[in-house]
Amino acid sequence: MGRIGISCLFPASWHFSISPVGCPRILNTNLRQIIVISVLAAAVSLLYFSVVIIRNKYGRLTRDKKFQRYLARVTDIEATDTNNPSVNYGIVVDCGSSGSRVFVYCWPRHNGNPRDLLDIRQMRDKNRKPVVMKIKPGISEFATSPEKVSDYISPLLNFAAEHVPRAKHKETPLYILCTAGMRILPESQQKAILEDLLTDIPVHFDFLFSDSHAEVISGKQEGVYAWIGINFVLGRFEHIEDDDEAVVEVNIPGSESSEAIVRKRTAGILDMGGVSTQIAYEVPKTVSFASSQQEEVAKNLLAEFNLGCDVHQTEHVYRVYVATFLGFGGNAARQRYEDRIFANTIQKNRLLGKQTGLTPDMPYLDPCLPLDIKDEIQQNGQTIYLRGTGDFDLCRETIQPFMNKTNETQTSLNGVYQPPIHFQNSEFYGFSEFYYCTEDVLRMGGDYNAAKFTKAAKDYCATKWSILRERFDRGLYASHADLHRLKYQCFKSAWMFEVFHRGFSFPVNYKSFKTALQVYDKEVQWTLGAILYRTRFLPLRDIQQEAFRASHTHWRGVSFVYNHYLFSGCFLVVLLAILLYLLRLRRIHRRTLRSSSATALWMEEGLPAQNAAGTL
Repeated sequence: MGRIGISCLFPASWHFSISPVGCPRILNTNLRQIIVISVLAAAVSLLYFSVVIIRNKYGRLTRDKKFQRYLARVTDIEATDTNNPSVNYGIVVDCGSSGSRVFVYCWPRHNGNPRDLLDIRQMRDKNRKPVVMKIKPGISEFATSPEKVSDYISPLLNFAAEHVPRAKHKETPLYILCTAGMRILPESQQKAILEDLLTDIPVHFDFLFSDSHAEVISGKQEGVYAWIGINFVLGRFEHIEDDDEAVVEVNIPGSESSEAIVRKRTAGILDMGGVSTQIAYEVPKTVSFASSQQEEVAKNLLAEFNLGCDVHQTEHVYRVYVATFLGFGGNAARQRYEDRIFANTIQKNRLLGKQTGLTPDMPYLDPCLPLDIKDEIQQNGQTIYLRGTGDFDLCRETIQPFMNKTNETQTSLNGVYQPPIHFQNSEFYGFSEFYYCTEDVLRMGGDYNAAKFTKAAKDYCATKWSILRERFDRGLYASHADLHRLKYQCFKSAWMFEVFHRGFSFPVNYKSFKTALQVYDKEVQWTLGAILYRTRFLPLRDIQQEAFRASHTHWRGVSFVYNHYLFSGCFLVVLLAILLYLLRLRRIHRRTLRSSSATALWMEEGLPAQNAAGTL
C-alpha cells in the first residue's frame, strides 16, 4: 500500500510526500533537491533557448547584412523617421560658382563595430523627396559685400532647420564648403566672407558649427569627396564577405614595410564638365618615381586619408590620385578648337592669298561637325564660315595635339603625372559629359564598348544635318537633348574618346568602364563624401562605450540586447527566489513540528519540558 499525505501551513509551505511500497528512498528524502533542480533546469532551458534565438537572429542579420544594406541603398526612398531619437543628422552647404545648395543627411546610431562606417544617407521628407534646396547666385557674387552673405545663406539654413528635429539641432554638425567660385577670389575676400558666416550663423542657429566647418575647399578635396561618395554608395568600403567579390592587394600608406592586405576593389571616377575634366582612383600599391621632380609633383596629386573612426586602425586607409584639368571640359575644348581654326585660317589666307571661310560659299570644312551643317565663328568683328564634313576619324586626328601629351612615362593630359592603373583589375565610372556623350544622342549609356561607340559616333557624324534635325523633331533623342547637343555631338564624341584612350591611356579593349548619371538611381554628390569624411570620428565614443560594457559583463549581446530579455531574466530570478524562500519556510515548519513532537514525548514520560531540552 502507498501513503499520500498533504499538509499546508499558510502562508509558509506546502508539504507533499509519496511513500509507495518498494519506492526508492531517495524520492522521499531528496524531494527538495528534486524541486530545486527542476526549477533550475527549467530556468537554464529557458535561458538556453533565448540565447539560441538571439544567436540565430544575429546570425541571420550577419548573413543578410550585405544584402540589406545593398537593398537599403537601392530602395532608399522611405521618409526619414524624425521621431526616432537614435537618428542623427548632418548638414552640408555646397557653395558653388552658379549657386548654393543645402543637403541634409541622416544616419542611425553606429553599431559599435570599428570595421563599419556610419550608414549615412540623404534625408527624405514626408513626401519621400530628398531634403535639398538651391538658391542663386553663387556666394562669390558677394565678394565686395561680405556683410550680406549671412542673409544670403539664411534661407538654406532655415530650410534645413525645419526638417531637422529641434531637439537635435545642437548636436547636428553644419558644414559650409565653397568650391570653384570662391577659389578664384583673392584670399582677403574669401576670408571676409567666411568671417561673416562664422560670426552671424551661431547667433541665429543652434547647429554644431565651428571655425573648421566653413572653408574654401581645393579641387583636390572636391575630387576626393566625390570618390568617397561614389564608392560608399557602391558599398566598396564594406569588408569582404563573398569569395566572388573583386579584391585588390593594398600597401597601407605609412606602413609600406608591412605585408599587403586584401580588401574590396574600389572604383575610379572620371568626370568631364563644361570647363574641366577630373580623374580620381585608388593607388593600392606603392609607386616608384622616375625623378625627384616627379615625386614632388606626385605628392600634390596623391591624397592619403583614413575613413575609419580610429586613427590607429588601418582598415580604412586609402591612397587616392586626384587630378583636375582646366580647359579639358567639353565646351572649353570646343572653344580652344575653334580658336585654333580661326587663327590658322586667317594666317593661311594672308600667306596664301586665299578666301577660305570668309564667305558662306567658300566655308572652312570642319570634320568635327555633322555632314552639311553650317556654323560660324566670330572673333574681333570677323566671321569664319564653317560647313561640316562629318569625318569622325579625321576629327580625332585633328584634336589629338590638344591632349598636350609628352614623351615622358607615367604622364597623362598636359604631361601631368599619372600613377599606373592595373587595367585587368580595375573599374571606372564616367559622369557628366562622359554620360551625355554616350546616352543623350547615341543612346549607349552604361557599359562602355569602344568598338560599338566608335561605330555609332562615325554613323552619327556622317549623317546629314537635315536627317538629324528630323529625328530630333520626332523625339528620337533624350528628352533633355537640345540643338546645341546635336550640333556638337560629333566633336564631343571624338573629344571624349581621345581624352579617355589617349589622354588617360585606357586601352580600347577596356571592359570595366561605365558611364552613368546616377548610382543606384540616386544622384551622388561630393557632399556625401564630405560629410562621411568629416564625421568619421563620431562613432568612436559609441565604440568605446561598447568596449567598456564588454569588459564588465559577458552577457553583452545576450541578456541585455533587448529589454524583454532583461525582463525575462529578472522574472526568472525572482521566481527562483520565491521558491527558495518557500522551501526555507517549509524546513522551519518541519523543524517546529519535530520540536513539538519531542516535547510531547517527554511530557508523556513525566519529565519537564525544560529538562528534556537540557538532556538533548
